[in-house]
Amino acid sequence: MRELLRTTDPTVIAFATALLEGEGIAAFPLDVHMSILDGGIGALPRRLMVADRDLFMACAILRDNGLEPST
Repeated sequence: MRELLRTTDPTVIAFATALLEGEGIAAFPLDVHMSILDGGIGALPRRLMVADRDLFMACAILRDNGLEPST
């Protein structure tokens, strides 16, 4: 698994996940429950992971839709 996206905005993670799933690429969000540690203020970033084989295509999909991948 490789990190595709890192953000503190949960709506960006949801949008990126929907884009990738629409193209048949499985995405796995990490650090979703970290709000317990930061008190719910959203200071800790969340990560979106994809399989190594899907990284190139996933980056292209995000760029085509106005998002900048972390990689």
